[in-house]
Amino acid sequence: MAERGKDISELEAARQHIAEQSAIVAAAEKLVRCKGRYHSELNYRALAKLFGVVTPDLPPLEHENVHYADAAEVEITALRQRIQELEARAVNLPKRSVDEVMHLSGFSRDYAEGWCAGNDNAIHEIRTAGIKVKGE
Repeated sequence: MAERGKDISELEAARQHIAEQSAIVAAAEKLVRCKGRYHSELNYRALAKLFGVVTPDLPPLEHENVHYADAAEVEITALRQRIQELEARAVNLPKRSVDEVMHLSGFSRDYAEGWCAGNDNAIHEIRTAGIKVKGE
């Protein structure tokens, strides 16, 4: 009877070991499927860590993060500067009367009124966005 209990516990231990190995294999397969140089390095690191392999040939991962963070910061600074440049500019959008639009376009009063209403809406939205409007 004791031997049967021992066999059952060994069988349970073997099942648990197989489940752990299956989980490791599944995780390794998932990691390997990632694409790109950066992800390949992460996969290599993850697999090495998973199997307890020391990888002194790789620089610390924080170094990679600092590089990407520095590049992102430079790009963010450039984009903020570009936004300031664009906001400092003024849009030249003259406000015209219905009669002027009718005269300039040769179209009907209805067309001219619609054009003027659209122009007024555009001026309003541009100002709401913080952009200056010239031509009034």
